[in-house]
Amino acid sequence: MNEARHDLASARRPARRLALRRRAQRRHFRFYSRCSSWTFLQNVGAVPVSWRAEHWILGGVALLLTALVGIVIPGWANAMRQDPPPYTTMALDLPPLPPGAEADAAIAAYATGDSDEPEWRLVQVRAGQSLSDIFREQGFGPNELQRALDSQDDASALRRIRPGQEFAFATDASGALAAMRFERDDATRVVLHFNPAGVTEATEERALERRTQIAHGVVTRSLFYAGEQAGLSDTMVLKLANAFGYDIDFAQDLREGDSFSLIYDDVYREGERLRDGEIIAATFINQGKRYTAIRHTNAAGETLYYTEDGRPLRKSFLRTPVEFTRISSVFSTGRKHPILGYMRAHKGVDYAAPTGTPIRAAGDGKVVFRGWKSGYGNFVMIQHNDKITTAYGHMSRFAKVGVGQRVSQGQTIGYVGMTGLATGPHLHYEFRVGGQHRNPLSVTLPPAEPLPKTELARFREASAPLLAKLKLVDGVQFARASN
Repeated sequence: MNEARHDLASARRPARRLALRRRAQRRHFRFYSRCSSWTFLQNVGAVPVSWRAEHWILGGVALLLTALVGIVIPGWANAMRQDPPPYTTMALDLPPLPPGAEADAAIAAYATGDSDEPEWRLVQVRAGQSLSDIFREQGFGPNELQRALDSQDDASALRRIRPGQEFAFATDASGALAAMRFERDDATRVVLHFNPAGVTEATEERALERRTQIAHGVVTRSLFYAGEQAGLSDTMVLKLANAFGYDIDFAQDLREGDSFSLIYDDVYREGERLRDGEIIAATFINQGKRYTAIRHTNAAGETLYYTEDGRPLRKSFLRTPVEFTRISSVFSTGRKHPILGYMRAHKGVDYAAPTGTPIRAAGDGKVVFRGWKSGYGNFVMIQHNDKITTAYGHMSRFAKVGVGQRVSQGQTIGYVGMTGLATGPHLHYEFRVGGQHRNPLSVTLPPAEPLPKTELARFREASAPLLAKLKLVDGVQFARASN
């Protein structure tokens, strides 16, 4: 039954569509009969070429559209175009120079191409090179080098060159040395002009700029690593350790979590960083105790680091006379000697350090012994006053100090080695009071005298903004750590 109904509905659909089509044809019969024959294509062979009414209509419409495209669109494009604003060229007179001022002849020479500035050839000093090597590589003989040295009252800038330093040379048409340029110091450039009559010198002062920086670090692995994370160079880290070296023994007192903040400067010349500057002020928190160092030049012209209350950090004696490293053996009344193999007193402190590390005098004094001493190897003893002497053993070599010579605190007196009875490179350091050995790590050192009252007010006025800035840095870092 359902299939029969479906078949009947399917049969009715074509009939319905045909009926609708016929109804539409009857309704629009007149339009179809009039336009069904419109065409641009004719049977040329059967009908001659002629234009009918429909051709004229279609052609007119196409012409109208073409006219609209050619007129309206360019007009719209012109309307959207923005013409550049008009400008006028005017001749302006330059203002007159101030009274007494003159035009810069060097700039005028560069503008006209008449500059006498030589064409410099730059050379950078390599490790192990001497100035003689550089002259030979540039094709200049020893006579030119000797003439350059003889032209200087103080030739230390030419005799003591360092890797990375730059020299510049200029030659004449024949290839002979015409001029030489070098830096005598950070602020002075020297130009030597070579001519048959002799060597003439011209100096140029170069302005230096000091840019202040701020850094903060927390000790995790080591002080050097903390400094690196804070953006400090190894040189600046050593300066930090030296500033606090009178109160903190960085070989044994340093702990994980210790922190430091410092204000320092970098030296710039002509917009280019030249070198590390100095620490202006710093704080160091070691095992929960806060130490402060403020750089100040006193009335005598001596630049030292002072505490907040104006007392010099520099004590009468250095706590550690060698760049901070690890302690390999402490002061002891009984220790098994690593070489002799039996128990004997160890009357000093051993600081392990690489061979060649500078050893510094612990305080001002006079050298009373310099030479070989059994067991100690290369040995130096300094008399500081009527009661106190210090001794330094196992040196690899001595510095340029002799018996009877006065030395100042911090002056290099020798270099770390392993001469005598030693199993590795280290400094054996002794501190004696009245001939009796004392533990250098715990002996009470006499305090330094504070600034006089007349100078203390000036110090406090200069240090107040530095201390405020350091406290602000410490506070910000504490807040960050708390979060």
